[in-house]
Amino acid sequence: MAVSDLAVPPPLSPMLAKSVTTVPAADAVEGGLAYEPKWDGFRCIVFRDGDDVELGSRNERPLTRYFPEVVQAVRAALPPRCVVDGEIIVAVDDRLEFERLLDRIHPADSRVRLLAEQTPAAYVAFDLLAFDDHDLTRRPFAERRRLLEEALRVPSPRVHLTPLTHDADTAREWFDAFEGAGLDGVVAKPLAAPYVSGGRTMLKVKHQRTADVVVGGYRLHKTSTPQSPLLGSLLLGLHTSDGTLQHVGVCASFSAARRAELVPELEPWRVSTDEERAAHPWRWGAEETDAAEGRRRPGNTSRWNAGKDLSFVPLRPERVLEVGYDHLQGDRFRHTTQFKRWRPDRTAASCTYAQLQEAVSYDLQSLLGGARQ
Repeated sequence: MAVSDLAVPPPLSPMLAKSVTTVPAADAVEGGLAYEPKWDGFRCIVFRDGDDVELGSRNERPLTRYFPEVVQAVRAALPPRCVVDGEIIVAVDDRLEFERLLDRIHPADSRVRLLAEQTPAAYVAFDLLAFDDHDLTRRPFAERRRLLEEALRVPSPRVHLTPLTHDADTAREWFDAFEGAGLDGVVAKPLAAPYVSGGRTMLKVKHQRTADVVVGGYRLHKTSTPQSPLLGSLLLGLHTSDGTLQHVGVCASFSAARRAELVPELEPWRVSTDEERAAHPWRWGAEETDAAEGRRRPGNTSRWNAGKDLSFVPLRPERVLEVGYDHLQGDRFRHTTQFKRWRPDRTAASCTYAQLQEAVSYDLQSLLGGARQ
């Protein structure tokens, strides 16, 4: 037997969620809603048939070779023949660390196994799609959750059952409290709904804040040409307490017309001389010593696509932009930010980490353990 013989075989695109601005009432949909914390990790569908285990990513690419300790953990904790939807996470000092997951996407097996020992990952399960020879995807979520609880009734240090509540007020409390553990919101799931691969059946509520950032450069859009240059993304920075300008993320959601307007609009700030280029805080991109010395700048090879062009057009780091963001992961914005407005009234030096709101800390292990209570 093999995972290809399971009732729900790989590859499989996971069910997704559409964004809403507030936690919906429990009776907002027919049949009611249940609520779960929104984990900040790698979405992963586990396919297990005995010792044969495959970890499938959101884009249907296998993650198996990058997380050997998760493969071992699910062999010990999950039923012998099953398909489970969940999230791979890494926690350091009781907080989720998405960067440690990115470190795993590495071509060297020796490096992957070293990191698996140093910062081991765990798996948080939140849906059961198949059990033995039974396809459960057409059954309502309430039934799939009950079966998942039965399947994970024996505690495991590396495989966790996500917490769930049917109370909207509790979900609203979670929305604030869980952020300190590195989670980025709440997911609401219709209790009567089947599992729809690739469908946006669930609802997600994420944190939204604003920050003033320095624009240190931009990348051209993949469709840009010398005759018709189009901006792809703005590269954003924040100053640390010692004045270092850290690369913290990008702003990339623009219409085609706006992409064409931004290139000439930013031309007055474009670095044009060797002297300016040498003085730019990000210069030619990332250097090998950056990680060890706590610097972040654009220019490293993409972990997901080694052939992706990450070159950028440097700008004098003087112009200030207000962006919307949902979650700060370590020293960077976890997701792409949203353009709000230019801030000519702000100086670049005033754009520091000190302006960002810090979430109240939360005991991550209590959160994971509380799912079984």
